[in-house]
Amino acid sequence: MKPLLLSHFTAASCIGLGLSPTLEALRQRKSGLKHCDFDTVDLDTYIGEVDGVDEVAVRPDLQAYDCRNNRLLQLALEQDGFAEAVEAAAAKHGADRIGVFLGTSTAGILQTELAYRQRDASGALPSSFIYGTTHNTFSAADFAHRYFRLTGPAAAISSACSSSAKVFASARRMIEAGLIDAAVVGGVDTLCLTTLYGFNSLGLTSPWPCRPFDAERSGISIGEAAAVVLLERMPDSADADAVLLLGIGESSDAYHMSSPHPEGLGAQIAMQNALATAQLAPEQIDYINLHGTATVSNDASEGKAVAALFGSSTPCSSTKGATGHTLGAAGGLEAIICALALRHGLMPGGLNTTHLDPELHVNYLLDNRTQRIERALSNSFGFGGTNCSLIFGRAS
Repeated sequence: MKPLLLSHFTAASCIGLGLSPTLEALRQRKSGLKHCDFDTVDLDTYIGEVDGVDEVAVRPDLQAYDCRNNRLLQLALEQDGFAEAVEAAAAKHGADRIGVFLGTSTAGILQTELAYRQRDASGALPSSFIYGTTHNTFSAADFAHRYFRLTGPAAAISSACSSSAKVFASARRMIEAGLIDAAVVGGVDTLCLTTLYGFNSLGLTSPWPCRPFDAERSGISIGEAAAVVLLERMPDSADADAVLLLGIGESSDAYHMSSPHPEGLGAQIAMQNALATAQLAPEQIDYINLHGTATVSNDASEGKAVAALFGSSTPCSSTKGATGHTLGAAGGLEAIICALALRHGLMPGGLNTTHLDPELHVNYLLDNRTQRIERALSNSFGFGGTNCSLIFGRAS
């Protein structure tokens, strides 16, 4: 594939709003996880909550889209000059030549949960609740599309935890087909009762901050985040710190609705496909940001897949010990973490992990490592085996 430029990007998560706070948290090995105190949830688990989301004022013309998910998305759009960059791209290419592709798994479900509490004696939801603009999975993409007053194609991807990784593939296909010149890609997911109680009912939430690849790992810590990238064609020349999308690999192992293939077959195919599209060999990858959810089966499956393809030498880690598992936003957030790693020569060591699982034969980093990174791979694997691997690299 032809490389694409990540011309601008930013994120909002429990470790920071924008690039500088996010980078500093990674450097200082700070986790944003805390014991769950969200809304009325009574669960013994840890969460990654973004401060200030409820105080965000949605733009007046977008009030029909007001929900926690879109407020967090707007918070991200307003970081690091991202909104201005999209506006400049629209002025350059035309509003009809900019696409929007955003991933989510929950959309505005919390808004529906809140409305359900306010139903009247007949069971009717309050008249102020607008189902079609907050609950549906297209809500965030529609919100961003209208926020920037774009008229190009817009789509939502909802493939569980690979949602905001797969959007890069959607945008790439549109750009290479000549239908658009640039795209806003990324994802957003926010805390809600459905995910907290749902993952708890599956026995997948941990009573401690999550410990990816640890011998005693016991489940995920659910987080929330919004991550956005302006993806454009590679210019004739790029800045020295520019980050490129080099390869994309997708697969669908369809092994089980909520469990990965035990030998990591689908994960391995996704990574192989990413390497093939980037025309790279495994030894040319300097760092892998693992999906690393800290569940027993997911980490075991991914560990086997990585070891089979890369052996035990390539440095890797999961950053979910810092951010929590941000579900449909994870792929986008971890793509941006990879971009920061490439720009600043930082391989972030995994937090909370103390005793590596001896059955997982990978080079898992327990502490930060500072060195130049040329290429990084990011894994995102969703329920049902919806897998996606992305490869990013430095422009020079």
